[in-house]
Amino acid sequence: MTTRQHNTIDPAKLDKLAEVAVKVGLQLQPGQDVFLTAPAAALPLVRRIAEHAYKAGAGLVTPLLSDEEVTLARYRFGQDAGFDRAAGWLYEGLAKAFDANTARLAVVGDNPMLLAGEDAAKVARASKANSIAYRPAMEKITGFDINWNIVAYPGASWARLVFPDDEEDAAVGKLADAIFAASRADVADPVAAWTAHNAALRARTDWLNGQRFHALHYSGPGTDLTIGLADGHEWVGGASVARNGIVCNPNIPTEEVFTTPHAQRVEGHVRSTKPLSYQGTLIDDIAVRFEGGRIVEASASRGAEVLNKVLDTDEGARRLGEVALVPHSSPISASGLLFYNTLFDENASCHIALGQCYSKCFVDGDKLTPEQVAAQGGNSSFIHIDWMIGSDKIDIDGIHADGRRVPVFRKGEWAA
Repeated sequence: MTTRQHNTIDPAKLDKLAEVAVKVGLQLQPGQDVFLTAPAAALPLVRRIAEHAYKAGAGLVTPLLSDEEVTLARYRFGQDAGFDRAAGWLYEGLAKAFDANTARLAVVGDNPMLLAGEDAAKVARASKANSIAYRPAMEKITGFDINWNIVAYPGASWARLVFPDDEEDAAVGKLADAIFAASRADVADPVAAWTAHNAALRARTDWLNGQRFHALHYSGPGTDLTIGLADGHEWVGGASVARNGIVCNPNIPTEEVFTTPHAQRVEGHVRSTKPLSYQGTLIDDIAVRFEGGRIVEASASRGAEVLNKVLDTDEGARRLGEVALVPHSSPISASGLLFYNTLFDENASCHIALGQCYSKCFVDGDKLTPEQVAAQGGNSSFIHIDWMIGSDKIDIDGIHADGRRVPVFRKGEWAA
Protein backbone atom coordinates (compact mmCIF):
# COMPACT_ATOMS: atom_id res chain seq x y z
CA MET A 1 0.00 0.00 0.00
CA THR A 2 1.30 3.44 -0.88
CA THR A 3 0.14 6.97 -0.17
CA ARG A 4 2.36 8.60 -2.77
CA GLN A 5 0.74 11.00 -5.18
CA HIS A 6 1.19 9.74 -8.74
CA ASN A 7 3.06 12.24 -10.89
CA THR A 8 0.21 12.06 -13.39
CA ILE A 9 -2.17 13.77 -10.93
CA ASP A 10 -2.09 17.54 -11.48
CA PRO A 11 -1.36 19.02 -8.01
CA ALA A 12 -2.99 22.36 -8.83
CA LYS A 13 -6.24 20.66 -9.87
CA LEU A 14 -6.11 18.38 -6.82
CA ASP A 15 -5.87 21.49 -4.66
CA LYS A 16 -8.86 22.99 -6.47
CA LEU A 17 -10.83 19.79 -5.83
CA ALA A 18 -10.06 20.12 -2.12
CA GLU A 19 -11.22 23.73 -2.25
CA VAL A 20 -14.44 22.68 -3.99
CA ALA A 21 -15.06 20.00 -1.33
CA VAL A 22 -14.75 22.54 1.49
CA LYS A 23 -16.24 25.70 -0.06
CA VAL A 24 -18.90 24.20 -2.35
CA GLY A 25 -19.49 20.68 -1.09
CA LEU A 26 -19.65 21.50 2.62
CA GLN A 27 -19.73 25.32 2.61
CA LEU A 28 -17.96 24.81 5.90
CA GLN A 29 -18.75 27.40 8.55
CA PRO A 30 -16.20 28.98 10.95
CA GLY A 31 -15.87 26.91 14.11
CA GLN A 32 -17.53 23.84 12.61
CA ASP A 33 -15.87 20.44 13.08
CA VAL A 34 -15.37 18.00 10.18
CA PHE A 35 -15.42 14.20 10.25
CA LEU A 36 -13.65 12.85 7.16
CA THR A 37 -13.34 9.29 5.84
CA ALA A 38 -11.06 8.29 2.98
CA PRO A 39 -8.96 5.45 1.58
CA ALA A 40 -5.38 5.64 2.83
CA ALA A 41 -4.30 6.02 -0.80
CA ALA A 42 -6.20 9.33 -0.92
CA LEU A 43 -3.99 10.93 1.74
CA PRO A 44 -2.66 13.57 -0.72
CA LEU A 45 -6.24 14.88 -1.13
CA VAL A 46 -7.05 14.49 2.57
CA ARG A 47 -4.09 16.71 3.47
CA ARG A 48 -5.26 19.43 1.09
CA ILE A 49 -8.84 19.19 2.38
CA ALA A 50 -7.60 19.61 5.96
CA GLU A 51 -5.60 22.67 4.91
CA HIS A 52 -8.58 24.31 3.17
CA ALA A 53 -10.89 23.39 6.06
CA TYR A 54 -8.65 25.01 8.66
CA LYS A 55 -8.22 28.07 6.44
CA ALA A 56 -12.02 28.28 6.33
CA GLY A 57 -12.11 28.29 10.13
CA ALA A 58 -12.74 24.62 10.93
CA GLY A 59 -12.75 23.76 14.62
CA LEU A 60 -11.37 20.22 14.39
CA VAL A 61 -10.79 17.98 11.35
CA THR A 62 -10.90 14.28 12.27
CA PRO A 63 -9.86 11.87 9.48
CA LEU A 64 -10.52 8.12 9.48
CA LEU A 65 -8.59 6.18 6.83
CA SER A 66 -9.39 2.75 5.38
CA ASP A 67 -7.18 0.35 3.46
CA GLU A 68 -8.00 -2.24 0.81
CA GLU A 69 -5.60 -4.87 2.18
CA VAL A 70 -7.06 -4.54 5.68
CA THR A 71 -10.56 -4.94 4.24
CA LEU A 72 -9.54 -8.07 2.32
CA ALA A 73 -7.86 -9.55 5.41
CA ARG A 74 -11.23 -9.65 7.15
CA TYR A 75 -12.80 -11.75 4.40
CA ARG A 76 -9.83 -14.07 4.06
CA PHE A 77 -8.94 -14.63 7.71
CA GLY A 78 -11.82 -13.30 9.85
CA GLN A 79 -13.98 -15.56 12.02
CA ASP A 80 -17.36 -16.40 10.53
CA ALA A 81 -19.37 -14.94 13.41
CA GLY A 82 -17.64 -11.60 12.87
CA PHE A 83 -19.53 -10.96 9.64
CA ASP A 84 -22.72 -10.33 11.61
CA ARG A 85 -21.06 -7.56 13.60
CA ALA A 86 -20.19 -3.93 12.96
CA ALA A 87 -18.54 -1.11 14.90
CA GLY A 88 -21.74 0.18 16.47
CA TRP A 89 -19.76 2.16 19.03
CA LEU A 90 -18.19 4.17 16.21
CA TYR A 91 -21.52 4.99 14.60
CA GLU A 92 -23.05 5.94 17.95
CA GLY A 93 -20.19 8.37 18.34
CA LEU A 94 -20.78 9.70 14.85
CA ALA A 95 -24.45 10.28 15.62
CA LYS A 96 -23.39 12.32 18.67
CA ALA A 97 -20.93 14.26 16.51
CA PHE A 98 -23.63 15.02 13.97
CA ASP A 99 -25.96 16.09 16.78
CA ALA A 100 -23.23 18.58 17.68
CA ASN A 101 -23.28 19.97 14.10
CA THR A 102 -20.13 18.22 12.84
CA ALA A 103 -19.92 18.29 9.02
CA ARG A 104 -19.45 14.98 7.19
CA LEU A 105 -17.03 14.58 4.27
CA ALA A 106 -16.36 11.29 2.47
CA VAL A 107 -13.62 10.72 -0.07
CA VAL A 108 -14.17 7.67 -2.30
CA GLY A 109 -11.40 6.08 -4.32
CA ASP A 110 -11.06 2.38 -3.52
CA ASN A 111 -11.43 -0.34 -6.12
CA PRO A 112 -15.23 -0.70 -6.54
CA MET A 113 -14.74 -4.39 -7.37
CA LEU A 114 -12.50 -5.07 -4.37
CA LEU A 115 -14.77 -7.79 -2.96
CA ALA A 116 -15.61 -9.41 -6.30
CA GLY A 117 -13.67 -12.56 -5.45
CA GLU A 118 -14.89 -12.89 -1.87
CA ASP A 119 -17.75 -14.96 -0.43
CA ALA A 120 -20.95 -13.18 -1.55
CA ALA A 121 -22.85 -14.39 1.54
CA LYS A 122 -20.22 -12.91 3.85
CA VAL A 123 -20.25 -9.64 1.92
CA ALA A 124 -24.04 -9.48 2.23
CA ARG A 125 -23.97 -10.30 5.96
CA ALA A 126 -21.31 -7.70 6.68
CA SER A 127 -23.19 -5.10 4.65
CA LYS A 128 -26.44 -5.74 6.49
CA ALA A 129 -24.77 -5.62 9.91
CA ASN A 130 -23.04 -2.39 8.95
CA SER A 131 -26.27 -0.84 7.66
CA ILE A 132 -28.06 -1.65 10.90
CA ALA A 133 -25.25 -0.32 13.09
CA TYR A 134 -24.82 2.80 10.93
CA ARG A 135 -28.49 3.74 11.04
CA PRO A 136 -28.32 6.19 14.02
CA ALA A 137 -25.70 8.18 12.11
CA MET A 138 -27.13 7.56 8.63
CA GLU A 139 -30.49 9.03 9.66
CA LYS A 140 -28.70 12.33 10.22
CA ILE A 141 -27.47 12.14 6.62
CA THR A 142 -30.71 11.02 4.94
CA GLY A 143 -32.60 13.53 7.09
CA PHE A 144 -30.12 16.18 5.91
CA ASP A 145 -29.61 17.34 9.50
CA ILE A 146 -26.07 18.48 8.67
CA ASN A 147 -24.00 19.65 5.71
CA TRP A 148 -22.26 16.70 4.07
CA ASN A 149 -20.34 15.97 0.91
CA ILE A 150 -18.76 13.17 -1.14
CA VAL A 151 -15.81 13.70 -3.50
CA ALA A 152 -13.50 11.27 -5.29
CA TYR A 153 -9.78 10.56 -5.51
CA PRO A 154 -8.18 8.54 -8.36
CA GLY A 155 -6.97 5.49 -6.46
CA ALA A 156 -4.64 3.24 -8.45
CA SER A 157 -6.75 0.09 -8.18
CA TRP A 158 -9.87 2.00 -9.25
CA ALA A 159 -7.97 3.57 -12.16
CA ARG A 160 -6.76 0.17 -13.39
CA LEU A 161 -10.38 -1.04 -13.43
CA VAL A 162 -11.63 1.93 -15.48
CA PHE A 163 -8.62 1.93 -17.83
CA PRO A 164 -7.48 -1.72 -17.95
CA ASP A 165 -5.32 -1.29 -21.07
CA ASP A 166 -3.09 1.43 -19.58
CA GLU A 167 -0.07 1.32 -17.33
CA GLU A 168 -0.86 2.31 -13.75
CA ASP A 169 0.45 5.89 -13.87
CA ALA A 170 -1.30 6.56 -17.17
CA ALA A 171 -4.56 5.07 -15.87
CA VAL A 172 -4.38 7.16 -12.70
CA GLY A 173 -3.75 10.28 -14.77
CA LYS A 174 -6.75 9.59 -17.00
CA LEU A 175 -9.04 8.92 -14.04
CA ALA A 176 -7.75 12.04 -12.28
CA ASP A 177 -8.54 14.15 -15.34
CA ALA A 178 -12.01 12.60 -15.57
CA ILE A 179 -12.68 13.32 -11.88
CA PHE A 180 -11.40 16.90 -12.17
CA ALA A 181 -13.55 17.56 -15.26
CA ALA A 182 -16.71 16.06 -13.76
CA SER A 183 -16.09 17.94 -10.50
CA ARG A 184 -15.44 21.26 -12.29
CA ALA A 185 -11.99 21.44 -10.69
CA ASP A 186 -10.24 21.92 -14.04
CA VAL A 187 -11.42 25.50 -14.65
CA ALA A 188 -9.93 28.82 -13.56
CA ASP A 189 -12.61 29.48 -10.92
CA PRO A 190 -14.34 26.25 -9.87
CA VAL A 191 -16.40 27.93 -7.15
CA ALA A 192 -17.92 30.32 -9.72
CA ALA A 193 -18.50 27.40 -12.11
CA TRP A 194 -20.44 25.58 -9.39
CA THR A 195 -22.49 28.70 -8.67
CA ALA A 196 -23.61 28.79 -12.33
CA HIS A 197 -24.26 25.02 -12.43
CA ASN A 198 -26.33 25.15 -9.24
CA ALA A 199 -28.42 27.96 -10.74
CA ALA A 200 -29.16 25.83 -13.83
CA LEU A 201 -30.21 22.87 -11.67
CA ARG A 202 -32.37 25.19 -9.56
CA ALA A 203 -34.21 26.33 -12.70
CA ARG A 204 -35.10 22.69 -13.41
CA THR A 205 -36.34 22.01 -9.88
CA ASP A 206 -38.38 25.23 -9.89
CA TRP A 207 -40.15 24.12 -13.08
CA LEU A 208 -40.85 20.63 -11.75
CA ASN A 209 -42.09 21.94 -8.41
CA GLY A 210 -44.36 24.34 -10.24
CA GLN A 211 -45.91 21.44 -12.17
CA ARG A 212 -46.75 19.40 -9.02
CA PHE A 213 -46.93 16.15 -11.01
CA HIS A 214 -48.83 13.23 -9.51
CA ALA A 215 -46.64 10.67 -11.32
CA LEU A 216 -44.00 10.16 -13.99
CA HIS A 217 -44.37 7.69 -16.86
CA TYR A 218 -41.26 6.17 -18.47
CA SER A 219 -41.31 4.45 -21.85
CA GLY A 220 -38.52 2.93 -23.89
CA PRO A 221 -36.87 -0.41 -24.68
CA GLY A 222 -37.81 -2.85 -21.93
CA THR A 223 -39.47 -0.06 -19.95
CA ASP A 224 -43.11 0.84 -19.31
CA LEU A 225 -43.10 2.26 -15.82
CA THR A 226 -45.32 4.62 -13.86
CA ILE A 227 -43.78 6.09 -10.71
CA GLY A 228 -46.21 7.85 -8.41
CA LEU A 229 -44.70 10.78 -6.55
CA ALA A 230 -45.01 11.16 -2.79
CA ASP A 231 -47.64 13.50 -1.40
CA GLY A 232 -46.06 16.90 -0.85
CA HIS A 233 -42.88 15.86 -2.65
CA GLU A 234 -40.31 18.50 -3.54
CA TRP A 235 -37.69 18.33 -6.28
CA VAL A 236 -34.16 19.29 -5.28
CA GLY A 237 -30.79 19.31 -7.01
CA GLY A 238 -27.36 20.82 -6.71
CA ALA A 239 -27.04 23.06 -3.67
CA SER A 240 -29.58 22.45 -0.89
CA VAL A 241 -30.20 23.86 2.57
CA ALA A 242 -29.50 21.40 5.38
CA ARG A 243 -31.53 21.48 8.58
CA ASN A 244 -28.64 23.30 10.26
CA GLY A 245 -29.22 26.16 7.80
CA ILE A 246 -26.08 25.60 5.73
CA VAL A 247 -26.35 25.49 1.93
CA CYS A 248 -24.18 22.64 0.63
CA ASN A 249 -23.65 20.34 -2.37
CA PRO A 250 -23.80 16.77 -1.01
CA ASN A 251 -22.45 15.16 -4.19
CA ILE A 252 -19.44 16.37 -6.18
CA PRO A 253 -20.06 15.81 -9.08
CA THR A 254 -23.81 16.10 -9.58
CA GLU A 255 -25.97 16.52 -12.68
CA GLU A 256 -29.28 15.28 -11.24
CA VAL A 257 -32.53 16.71 -9.95
CA PHE A 258 -34.40 14.27 -7.74
CA THR A 259 -37.37 13.73 -5.46
CA THR A 260 -39.22 11.11 -3.42
CA PRO A 261 -41.50 8.61 -5.15
CA HIS A 262 -44.55 7.19 -3.40
CA ALA A 263 -43.53 3.83 -1.96
CA GLN A 264 -46.96 2.32 -2.66
CA ARG A 265 -47.61 3.74 -6.13
CA VAL A 266 -45.15 2.28 -8.63
CA GLU A 267 -46.45 0.05 -11.42
CA GLY A 268 -44.95 -1.60 -14.49
CA HIS A 269 -41.57 -2.84 -15.61
CA VAL A 270 -38.17 -1.28 -16.18
CA ARG A 271 -34.74 -2.41 -17.36
CA SER A 272 -31.36 -0.98 -16.36
CA THR A 273 -29.34 0.84 -19.01
CA LYS A 274 -25.95 0.67 -17.29
CA PRO A 275 -24.33 -1.92 -15.01
CA LEU A 276 -24.56 -1.43 -11.25
CA SER A 277 -21.35 -1.95 -9.30
CA TYR A 278 -22.38 -3.02 -5.81
CA GLN A 279 -19.87 -4.11 -3.16
CA GLY A 280 -17.59 -5.92 -5.56
CA THR A 281 -20.27 -7.38 -7.81
CA LEU A 282 -21.24 -6.03 -11.22
CA ILE A 283 -24.99 -6.42 -11.63
CA ASP A 284 -25.98 -6.10 -15.28
CA ASP A 285 -29.22 -6.12 -17.29
CA ILE A 286 -31.42 -5.64 -14.25
CA ALA A 287 -35.09 -6.13 -15.11
CA VAL A 288 -37.82 -5.72 -12.51
CA ARG A 289 -41.61 -5.54 -12.34
CA PHE A 290 -43.51 -3.50 -9.78
CA GLU A 291 -46.99 -4.08 -8.38
CA GLY A 292 -48.40 -1.77 -5.73
CA GLY A 293 -45.02 -0.11 -5.36
CA ARG A 294 -43.18 -3.36 -4.65
CA ILE A 295 -40.79 -5.33 -6.86
CA VAL A 296 -42.48 -8.70 -7.44
CA GLU A 297 -40.15 -9.99 -10.16
CA ALA A 298 -36.44 -9.34 -10.61
CA SER A 299 -33.70 -10.71 -12.84
CA ALA A 300 -30.20 -9.83 -14.01
CA SER A 301 -27.89 -11.37 -16.61
CA ARG A 302 -25.00 -11.02 -14.15
CA GLY A 303 -25.04 -10.66 -10.36
CA ALA A 304 -28.62 -11.92 -9.94
CA GLU A 305 -27.80 -13.67 -6.66
CA VAL A 306 -26.48 -10.47 -5.12
CA LEU A 307 -29.43 -8.49 -6.47
CA ASN A 308 -31.90 -10.86 -4.81
CA LYS A 309 -30.01 -10.70 -1.50
CA VAL A 310 -30.23 -6.91 -1.67
CA LEU A 311 -33.97 -7.05 -2.34
CA ASP A 312 -34.43 -9.28 0.71
CA THR A 313 -32.60 -6.89 3.06
CA ASP A 314 -35.88 -5.66 4.56
CA GLU A 315 -39.44 -4.74 3.55
CA GLY A 316 -38.41 -1.37 2.12
CA ALA A 317 -35.64 -2.79 -0.07
CA ARG A 318 -38.15 -3.75 -2.78
CA ARG A 319 -39.62 -0.24 -2.92
CA LEU A 320 -38.26 3.04 -4.27
CA GLY A 321 -36.78 5.82 -2.18
CA GLU A 322 -35.62 8.18 -4.94
CA VAL A 323 -36.30 9.09 -8.55
CA ALA A 324 -33.75 11.26 -10.37
CA LEU A 325 -33.65 12.97 -13.77
CA VAL A 326 -30.36 13.38 -15.67
CA PRO A 327 -30.09 14.28 -19.37
CA HIS A 328 -28.30 11.77 -21.59
CA SER A 329 -26.01 14.61 -22.73
CA SER A 330 -24.59 15.15 -19.23
CA PRO A 331 -20.79 15.56 -19.13
CA ILE A 332 -20.34 12.21 -17.40
CA SER A 333 -22.45 10.43 -20.01
CA ALA A 334 -20.56 12.25 -22.78
CA SER A 335 -17.26 10.98 -21.36
CA GLY A 336 -18.29 7.48 -22.40
CA LEU A 337 -16.70 6.03 -19.26
CA LEU A 338 -18.13 3.45 -16.91
CA PHE A 339 -16.71 4.51 -13.54
CA TYR A 340 -18.00 1.49 -11.59
CA ASN A 341 -18.87 4.06 -8.94
CA THR A 342 -22.41 5.27 -8.31
CA LEU A 343 -21.29 8.80 -7.41
CA PHE A 344 -20.29 9.20 -11.07
CA ASP A 345 -22.37 6.66 -12.97
CA GLU A 346 -25.68 7.92 -11.54
CA ASN A 347 -24.88 11.32 -13.03
CA ALA A 348 -24.70 9.85 -16.52
CA SER A 349 -28.32 8.73 -16.61
CA CYS A 350 -31.80 9.01 -15.17
CA HIS A 351 -31.96 6.64 -12.23
CA ILE A 352 -34.04 5.27 -9.40
CA ALA A 353 -32.96 4.13 -5.96
CA LEU A 354 -34.14 1.15 -3.99
CA GLY A 355 -34.68 1.70 -0.28
CA GLN A 356 -34.49 4.70 2.02
CA CYS A 357 -35.96 8.03 0.93
CA TYR A 358 -34.62 11.50 1.72
CA SER A 359 -36.92 13.49 4.00
CA LYS A 360 -35.55 16.71 2.49
CA CYS A 361 -37.45 15.84 -0.72
CA PHE A 362 -40.73 16.99 0.85
CA VAL A 363 -42.20 20.44 1.25
CA ASP A 364 -41.14 21.49 4.77
CA GLY A 365 -39.36 18.15 5.05
CA ASP A 366 -37.22 19.48 7.89
CA LYS A 367 -40.37 19.70 10.03
CA LEU A 368 -41.75 16.22 9.26
CA THR A 369 -41.43 13.29 11.65
CA PRO A 370 -40.50 9.85 10.27
CA GLU A 371 -44.15 8.85 10.74
CA GLN A 372 -45.35 11.82 8.68
CA VAL A 373 -42.80 11.05 5.95
CA ALA A 374 -44.14 7.47 5.79
CA ALA A 375 -47.76 8.67 5.73
CA GLN A 376 -46.96 10.84 2.69
CA GLY A 377 -45.44 7.89 0.84
CA GLY A 378 -41.78 8.04 1.86
CA ASN A 379 -39.99 4.70 2.02
CA SER A 380 -37.86 3.37 4.88
CA SER A 381 -35.04 0.83 4.55
CA PHE A 382 -31.52 0.00 5.68
CA ILE A 383 -30.32 0.40 2.08
CA HIS A 384 -30.24 3.14 -0.55
CA ILE A 385 -28.95 1.85 -3.90
CA ASP A 386 -29.13 3.86 -7.14
CA TRP A 387 -29.29 2.19 -10.53
CA MET A 388 -29.53 3.66 -13.98
CA ILE A 389 -32.60 3.46 -16.23
CA GLY A 390 -32.04 6.39 -18.61
CA SER A 391 -30.74 6.49 -22.18
CA ASP A 392 -31.21 8.40 -25.43
CA LYS A 393 -34.23 6.17 -26.12
CA ILE A 394 -36.22 6.97 -22.98
CA ASP A 395 -39.25 9.28 -22.97
CA ILE A 396 -40.73 10.61 -19.72
CA ASP A 397 -44.11 12.27 -19.24
CA GLY A 398 -45.30 14.06 -16.14
CA ILE A 399 -48.85 13.08 -15.23
CA HIS A 400 -51.10 15.48 -13.34
CA ALA A 401 -53.75 14.30 -10.88
CA ASP A 402 -56.42 14.89 -13.55
CA GLY A 403 -54.56 12.65 -16.04
CA ARG A 404 -53.15 15.49 -18.13
CA ARG A 405 -49.69 14.62 -19.51
CA VAL A 406 -46.75 16.99 -19.99
CA PRO A 407 -43.53 16.00 -21.83
CA VAL A 408 -40.56 16.05 -19.46
CA PHE A 409 -37.92 14.06 -21.42
CA ARG A 410 -37.79 13.11 -25.08
CA LYS A 411 -35.05 10.75 -26.29
CA GLY A 412 -33.16 11.24 -23.06
CA GLU A 413 -33.16 15.05 -23.07
CA TRP A 414 -35.22 17.71 -21.33
CA ALA A 415 -38.34 18.45 -23.37
CA ALA A 416 -39.03 21.83 -21.80
